Amino acid sequence: MKADILLITPPFTQLNTPYPATAYIKGFLNTKGISSVQADLGIEVILALFSKPGLAALFNQTELTAKADFSFNAQRILALKDEYLKTIDAVIAFLQGKNPTLALQICQEDFLPEASRFAQLEELDWAFGAMGTQDKAKHLATLYLEDISDFIVECIDPNFGFSRYAERLGRSANSFDELYEALNQAPTYIDHILIAILKDRIEEVQPKMLLISVPFPGNLYAAFRCAQWVKQYYPTIKISMGGGFPNTELRSLSDKRVFEFFDYITLDDGELPIELLYNATLKGNEFNLYKRTFLLENGEVAYRNDTLRNDYKQAEVGTPDYADLLLDSYISVIEIVNPMHRMWSDGRWNKLTMAHGCYWGKCTFCDISLDYIKVYEPLAAKQIVDRIEELVAKTGQNGFHFVDEAAPPALMREVALEILRRKITVTWWTNIRFEKSFTRDLCLLLKASGCIAVSGGLEVASDRLLKLIDKGVTVEQVAKVTRNFTEAGIMVHAYLMYGYPTQTVQETVDSLEMVRQLFEAGVLQSGFWHQFAMTAHSPVGLYPDKFGVVKETEEIGTFANNDINYTDKTGIDHNKFSYGLKKSLFNYMHGICFDYKLQDWFDFKIPRTTIAANFIDTALNSDENLGVKPSAKIIWLGGKPRVETFAKSKKGNTWQMMTLHFHHKRDNFSLQTNKAEGEWLAAVLDKISAANEKTLTFNDLKADFETNLEHFELFWYSKPIHTLRAFGLLVL
Repeated sequence: MKADILLITPPFTQLNTPYPATAYIKGFLNTKGISSVQADLGIEVILALFSKPGLAALFNQTELTAKADFSFNAQRILALKDEYLKTIDAVIAFLQGKNPTLALQICQEDFLPEASRFAQLEELDWAFGAMGTQDKAKHLATLYLEDISDFIVECIDPNFGFSRYAERLGRSANSFDELYEALNQAPTYIDHILIAILKDRIEEVQPKMLLISVPFPGNLYAAFRCAQWVKQYYPTIKISMGGGFPNTELRSLSDKRVFEFFDYITLDDGELPIELLYNATLKGNEFNLYKRTFLLENGEVAYRNDTLRNDYKQAEVGTPDYADLLLDSYISVIEIVNPMHRMWSDGRWNKLTMAHGCYWGKCTFCDISLDYIKVYEPLAAKQIVDRIEELVAKTGQNGFHFVDEAAPPALMREVALEILRRKITVTWWTNIRFEKSFTRDLCLLLKASGCIAVSGGLEVASDRLLKLIDKGVTVEQVAKVTRNFTEAGIMVHAYLMYGYPTQTVQETVDSLEMVRQLFEAGVLQSGFWHQFAMTAHSPVGLYPDKFGVVKETEEIGTFANNDINYTDKTGIDHNKFSYGLKKSLFNYMHGICFDYKLQDWFDFKIPRTTIAANFIDTALNSDENLGVKPSAKIIWLGGKPRVETFAKSKKGNTWQMMTLHFHHKRDNFSLQTNKAEGEWLAAVLDKISAANEKTLTFNDLKADFETNLEHFELFWYSKPIHTLRAFGLLVL
């Protein structure tokens, strides 16, 4: 299929789902009538390598260069090559969801050849022993693939990795020298597979432009290899790089050698820069205007941002288009037992955003000076759900990962209501801030719309440091919000941080105690500790003196500039906490070792925690404000009741009563009230149903009630309403 533009994601990002950048750009190009084709070269290289012909060639290559000093593990895999060749195609089909019955054989544990990765099974058996057959088989099949990956790293290509390739060459590469030297070496074994696939795509599409998305350091080397080959064999094709890596790392680019490979490098939102590059490429004018674009002019690197046109609004960029990608060929794996990380690698997710940028935009460790954070622009809920429906129709998948920096609670509410109004079935998850606006009822609404998980930054579980980070939350608030999500049936993952500037040893210990209590209380299900890293575009990087850190060097490199080496004035070695924090968290996630002393996780002396043993319990049991705002929306998630009228007598007086019978998804329940109130309630539940376009506020409800009845507040706080609140009557 010929097209003007070929968009590629170079190896490697994820095995289970395509990285969405090219789909976003293709969706935009569709709105402009510009023909394009996209390809995820990562999954295509993996499928070529992890196949019977691919492994046969791999083993042949290894035997040609066999070394006496191969490890025992590599020798074992080579000796079992026939077993790997026999099983590889069936295992890949199973992980693609095409061969589910193979799970029964895999779980017998005498089907797959086993090397060093399987040595951890005894330790992990208790962790995944409760999994179903399919999950356990996925985990075993993942270990099998990782064994082969280890073999490739040792015997063929030391830079290989499933979700990154030659990442070392891209991370903190202030100088282009090392990467340039690697690119001037002969292509590696993996390079040859990559280039063969790229060659087929170029010949098939015959593009005028090649757009390469580089989201991570681990994509950088392969991006340059692709560009190098195209420059050599198709010099008329214009090549541009964009994506997360250049957006954060290449903002001060000045090395001319980069433009031996690329004609252009664009920053931030790609839609308008790409449209202008397309116009320049096709029209070939002597003078062109550009948007946030590096290029070579008169032999020097120039940054051009001279167009007066504004970036496109999010409502104008179109729906992401996943056409051309091998959606039924992605591989779901279970690498680790962290439940949130598992979602990253298991299952096919359509990627969408509710809003561009971050509505908070204040966290001092974050790149809040850059447009991808700084420029906040939400979409309308109806348009988001329009895109959901369009993607479900095109991809056949109803799973969505909203990749927002932090999804806004009010917009999440409106999206959930729109999903319920349209009566569509979707499964979705996203990243949030632990806002107090995530009430019990809002969490129940999100769950009803298909939300299954949220991740959010608790960062350092210390109120002093949360204030210094300008996180806008407290530990007590986080505890309540995580409880609300958990009780609604939504999994909660917390991003945790250690080593933040001025953080003391005592605060690290106290933070761990807070985390221990949150897991023991059952309000967190997943978490991950990250060590603080200082970046050039964060407030800490821009104003280090304010945060008690000293930059080790002020020199700006000619290539990548983002991560900054620094010295914390406290002089604390935060690295030494890494193992103990992660080991304790691994156990807490599996509901064990809460009675261990914190000291047991470390092989050096730590102070006792200063946090009260019941801090989180006290926070969770503190009084809540039960008042209802007049403007609060009242929503009913249940169905219509069946009503029965009967007479009730006492001391010679008779009056009419009503019973309302409800069928909940899992239960049946009934409630009684007098006839007048019962009739009003039966009628109003239809008006406040989640399926209705119009919503009623608490004030609307009160006015409706008091048209014919009295004392609305007494009725609102009565037993019938209390019962309905337990079964889906929400105050939002």
